Amino acid sequence: MRAVRYAGFGTEPEVVDVDRPTCPPRGAIVRVRATGMCRSDWHAWMGHDDAVALPHVPGHEFAGELVELGSEVGDDSGWKVGDRVTAPFISACGRCSQCRSGNEQVCDSQQQPGFTYWGSFAEEVVVHEAAINLVKLPDALGFVEAASLGCRFATAYRAVVTRARLQPGERIAVHGCGGVGLSAIMIAVAAGVETFGVDVSDAALAAVEKLGAIPVRGGEGAAERVREVSEGGVEVSIDAFGSVETSLASVRSLRKRGRHVQIGLMTGDAALAAMPMGEVIAGELELLGSHGMTVREYPEMLGAVVSGDFRPIELVGRTIRLDDVPAALAAMGNGTGGSGMTVVEL
Repeated sequence: MRAVRYAGFGTEPEVVDVDRPTCPPRGAIVRVRATGMCRSDWHAWMGHDDAVALPHVPGHEFAGELVELGSEVGDDSGWKVGDRVTAPFISACGRCSQCRSGNEQVCDSQQQPGFTYWGSFAEEVVVHEAAINLVKLPDALGFVEAASLGCRFATAYRAVVTRARLQPGERIAVHGCGGVGLSAIMIAVAAGVETFGVDVSDAALAAVEKLGAIPVRGGEGAAERVREVSEGGVEVSIDAFGSVETSLASVRSLRKRGRHVQIGLMTGDAALAAMPMGEVIAGELELLGSHGMTVREYPEMLGAVVSGDFRPIELVGRTIRLDDVPAALAAMGNGTGGSGMTVVEL
């Protein structure tokens, strides 16, 4: 099969012919029809993730069709070849204490396509533990739209709904309005709350306004601007970018007893970013992480997409082919990737 592979961190990826994956006994193989490009893929390519072994095939936001089921996936599993499917980027084991408690998104023995094993920038990808990790796609949902849900929209959905516990009448600020940030804004606007989108990019701020949120200029002084336009701060603030500056601005955008949710990955020295803990204590602020989404949360999200409550297809800035992935991956690091999500069609 054809796949995008790189042999060294930061070295140019190539589209090459590789062997088809072997189907695990309890797993499945999916024929990839569409796969999203995420900043996490860029982080992996740059060597920011210790789980990645070389050579490597990235990609983790995919939708497609089942082409093979493992020998231990019985007829009673409900799955059959030809089913239209997706899967969370966290492949849970189903056996650890976290999985047994219903928290598969933080599985102690998790696998991640595009990180711990070869991913979906390829014609086929493995899904481990098919019985607990496969998600059936509604017939009304196209592959590109399903891939755009990927980790970004699903992560944003869990961050806003489950982790932040956003309530009617509250206000929310989203710092960093790329794919995951705009997803969070779309979800918050659909909930009917006052929403602020913070970014340094004119294109991103235009996208914020188009979604029905209030654009706020990012950079130095961003927190003060959020507090000013929200008349004292917001109840919920999300860092969807992942930097010392955006994380700090998110926390400082909160009013007392507010909730900060960290979605954007913090790498290198930023992983140990200082926080204004005096303000956290005095204001009884909550600092929360958000990591993916469980399979059981997908039906509600997918139902909202099919009903038109959410329209993630509007967040897709462009679709490309597999041959375009190497250049597009590099562009994510130099700011020339354009606005909105990029989805690869195969």
